[in-house]
Amino acid sequence: MPGTNLTRDEAAQRSALVDTRSYDVVLDLTCGPDTFATTSTVRFTCAEPGASTWVDFVGRSVERVLLNGTELDPAQVYADGRVTLDGLAADNELVVEATGAYMNTGEGLHRFVDPADGEVYLYTQFEVPDSRRVFAVFEQPDLKATFTFTVTAPAHWQVISNEPTPEPQHAPDACNADGVAADQIATWVFPATPRISSYITALVAGPYDVVRDSVSTRAGEVPLGVFCRRSLREHLDADNILDVTKRGFAFFEEEFDQPYPFTKYDQIFTPEYNMGAMENAGCVTIVESYVFRSKVTEAIVERRALTILHELAHMWFGNLVTMRWWDDLWLNESFAEWSSTACQAEATQWTDAWTTFGTAEKAWAYKQDQLSSTHPVAADMVDLAAVEVNFDGITYAKGASVLKQLVAYVGREPFRDGLRAYFRKHAWGNTTLDDLLVELEQTSGRELRDWSKAWLETAGVNTLTPQVTVGEDGRIAALEIVQTAPEEHPTLRPHRLAVGAYSLQDGVLRRVRRVELDVAGERTEVPELVGEPMPDLLLVNDDDLAYAKIRLDERSLGSALQHIRAFESSLPRALVLGAAWDMTRDGEMPASAYVRLVLGALPGEQDSTLLRVLVQQVTAAALTYTAPAHRDAVVAELTAGLRTTAQTADQGSDAQLQLVTAWASFVQSAEDVAEVRGLLDGSRSWPGLDVDQDMRWTLLTALVTAGAADEAEVVAERQRDNTATGHEKAARARAAVPTPEAKEKVWVEAVETDGLSNSLLAAMALGFGRVHDTLLLEPYVARYHDVVARVWDERTHHIAESLAVGFYPLAVASPELLEASQAWLDTHPEASNSLRRTVAENRDTVARALQAQATDATA
Repeated sequence: MPGTNLTRDEAAQRSALVDTRSYDVVLDLTCGPDTFATTSTVRFTCAEPGASTWVDFVGRSVERVLLNGTELDPAQVYADGRVTLDGLAADNELVVEATGAYMNTGEGLHRFVDPADGEVYLYTQFEVPDSRRVFAVFEQPDLKATFTFTVTAPAHWQVISNEPTPEPQHAPDACNADGVAADQIATWVFPATPRISSYITALVAGPYDVVRDSVSTRAGEVPLGVFCRRSLREHLDADNILDVTKRGFAFFEEEFDQPYPFTKYDQIFTPEYNMGAMENAGCVTIVESYVFRSKVTEAIVERRALTILHELAHMWFGNLVTMRWWDDLWLNESFAEWSSTACQAEATQWTDAWTTFGTAEKAWAYKQDQLSSTHPVAADMVDLAAVEVNFDGITYAKGASVLKQLVAYVGREPFRDGLRAYFRKHAWGNTTLDDLLVELEQTSGRELRDWSKAWLETAGVNTLTPQVTVGEDGRIAALEIVQTAPEEHPTLRPHRLAVGAYSLQDGVLRRVRRVELDVAGERTEVPELVGEPMPDLLLVNDDDLAYAKIRLDERSLGSALQHIRAFESSLPRALVLGAAWDMTRDGEMPASAYVRLVLGALPGEQDSTLLRVLVQQVTAAALTYTAPAHRDAVVAELTAGLRTTAQTADQGSDAQLQLVTAWASFVQSAEDVAEVRGLLDGSRSWPGLDVDQDMRWTLLTALVTAGAADEAEVVAERQRDNTATGHEKAARARAAVPTPEAKEKVWVEAVETDGLSNSLLAAMALGFGRVHDTLLLEPYVARYHDVVARVWDERTHHIAESLAVGFYPLAVASPELLEASQAWLDTHPEASNSLRRTVAENRDTVARALQAQATDATA
């Protein structure tokens, strides 16, 4: 459907021609389980009467098109997701009557049936271009308008949109496909919204349960609502959610000097959600895994708070003031990432939020920035297809890191004052990056164009390495920081950073000196430390001020390897471990050595996010970065180390939960399998470990992967846990069955057959790739490359991307896999840029693994 891929040039031409005024959208949700009725009345002006344009709609069919009172034949004007409109007047009224299709992909209007009680739940997800799946619309962010929604639905449902929910009315004209009594159907007529972009409009409907409250704001008392499915209500910790929300309101109103711009603020935890959340104006949708039915880690609780604040920040930056085109998607997301972390650090219990950011988010950015698909923070979004694959570590994490540097560069108060001026000048409008830079230059007195070119308009990450000369007296004779850049992205950037000197005192690595300086060019001297005794460890980028990979000198690396638990706080330990991880990924440290380093770092670690990141990284190191010849031995060593560390962790602690989960994913030996079986059936117990429902799934999936439990046990557990989460966990466990027949069945159901929901496909992908014997996945090296183009063409964007990434047989990580992916790229130059990018990123991951394996083979 080529008409659905709107280009930037087309959007610019259309916004120069058309100015939208209002939408009246009428939806009937009683037409059955597959479709709904949708009617849009659009009022707009045209700068060139007599000209032509189009309106967007992607659905089952268009029944009627009426332009300025003239009937148009849908068969003649509707094709490829576009309704062509010729002969426009200066003032226009368009009516489009159509049939929309419910989705199970997390795009458009998603329909979900709760297995616990059979109730139907709906929610919309419109970013980037999917409001057109629900109503006829000019689908681009700069054509703002007011929106009035009229919704007919079952009378017992909650119906939620951007404006406060009105009292329901009788619905005598409802479709009523089920033939229920008239009093069981109602219509809600919502007030008009302010002028907003279509991608932040929303509709959520179903028998959601709700906790209500309000918050005092500069605009008065604002109603708050927290919603979830009825079957999850007992697990909803609304008090914590509302507390974080209220803290965010106070912080952002003060920081931006702008009252909250909308009439109410609802947060709805929705099923089968593709992302973390979406900033619909006054109607935020959030992934319902953030309703905790079992014990979770502190890292996840902290992440939920960050997500809540991220979406709330968007009410100002993104919703009140909106990007003109998706080129500035990065600014929208990076700003929300930066401001939510600042709020979390300054206004909530998570005062170390910037440490969490450095540990998790920047690691994501560094990984993304070293793929062949890396791009400048300010990316060139030529069309919607380019936008959809750019919700990545550059757009979010690197962008936020760069904004953090910008705050340091111009000063926090000038930055705040510039933001305030920006909001005052552009409220309810559309902007570009230049509009923000103008205000920041005015308030800070700094020229920011060179800074923008260095940090926003070039790609890649620099590496900073200390070169130190020590005299015979043990003192530093010379110290330079050498900056390098990859050959394909050779920019050397300015960095503001600190260098820390740590000495081992009574078994503790204590910082005895800190120097802050500007690094620029290839070499930067550090004269402040010349003449000082050479410390046990020199740490470039201490306190994590800069965005750069770091290296350790030989002595410092030796100290780190021997005394990784000796730091007084988690941040320098995280920076050193991050440097070791980068060295492992870059083929400068054997993966087996990194595994042993992490095993030494895990005992006693209290930083939940650092622990989570270390577990993820050590798992990748053991399974894909170790040389195949001794991988089994390294995996066995890691498995034993995880079990020991888990058993000695504080009872009931966050660390115990994370370490047990990590250990279970590796179990293969008869002894480990017996221990897991005992924990699952209750014949064994570990003090403090709560074997709740999610832990039961963790243990059962471990047994299935090890070949010690079969599909019948999975079915029995799903019957015990007849919930949406239970069905997803069961799909994952079933996909992990270690037989060729089981893998074949999962492949056919997920990849070669259409129809499964987004959440089930994601769960199946996780199980499919989970193997102790990679021979199970070798047949899929060829099969993946045979079908990936067809999958991309036939599925929606999210499903296609999920399959192309999730069912790539990465665990094989062999030269044959690398050759197959490269051959596909060489022979498919005509494939879409977004698909080629996805396959190239898979290839890059394998190439890096092979480089690391070669290094490990020599260890």
